[in-house]
Amino acid sequence: MKNLKSIIAVTLVSATLFSCADEKKTQAKNAVDNYTSYVDSISNANSEELAANWDDVESTYVAKKIEAESALENLEDRSEYDGKVESASAKYEEFKANLVAEKQKADAANYKAKVRSSLFGGQEINDDMSFAWVNKDNILQTYETFVNTASDNKDNYTREEWDEIKLLYEALDTRKNTVEKEGLSSSDNLKIAGLKTRFATFFKVNRVSAKSTENAEAKE
Repeated sequence: MKNLKSIIAVTLVSATLFSCADEKKTQAKNAVDNYTSYVDSISNANSEELAANWDDVESTYVAKKIEAESALENLEDRSEYDGKVESASAKYEEFKANLVAEKQKADAANYKAKVRSSLFGGQEINDDMSFAWVNKDNILQTYETFVNTASDNKDNYTREEWDEIKLLYEALDTRKNTVEKEGLSSSDNLKIAGLKTRFATFFKVNRVSAKSTENAEAKE
C-alpha cells in the first residue's frame, strides 16, 4: 500500500512538473510570436506614419522584446526561440536604420527647400534653377530679397548652406544675363550691381567663418 502511495505521489509530482514545463513553453511561444509579429507589422507599415509616431512604436517594441526575453529565462530548450528573437531584433534594427536614414534625407531636403524659398520670397525653386519666372520687371526685387535675406541670416548658415546659396546666386546671375537682353533698365541694372557687390563682401567672410567653426567643432 505504501509503495502504491509513493508511486501515485511521484506520478502526481511528475505530472505537475510536466504541466509547468508545458505552461512555460506555451507562454514563451506566445511571447516570442507576439514579438516577431510586431516587428513584421512595423516592417510592412507606412514609413511616414511610423516616423510620425516613432516614440510609441519604439516603446512598444522594447516592451514586447523584454516580455519575450523574460519568458525565455527559465526555459530549458530555448534555442529555437532565441533564434527567432535574434532574427526579429536584427530585422528591427535594420529597418530602424533605414527609416532614420530616410527621415534625415527628407529633413535635409525639406530644410534645403525652406532655405531656397526664403531667399526668393516664398517662391518654390526647382533643382534646374532656371528662374524662368524672373523677368525685367521683378529681377531687381528678386535680388533685393535674396541679398537681404542672406544678410539677415549670414551668421546662422552652415558651410553647406553657403555652398547652396552660391549655386542659387550664380543661377540667378545666369538668368540676369538673359533678362538684360529683354530690356532691363539701366537704373535697375545699376542697383543690382550694388546688391551684387554687397553680397560678395559678406558671402566670402561668412562662408569662411562657417567653415572654420565647423572644423573647430569637428576637432572637439
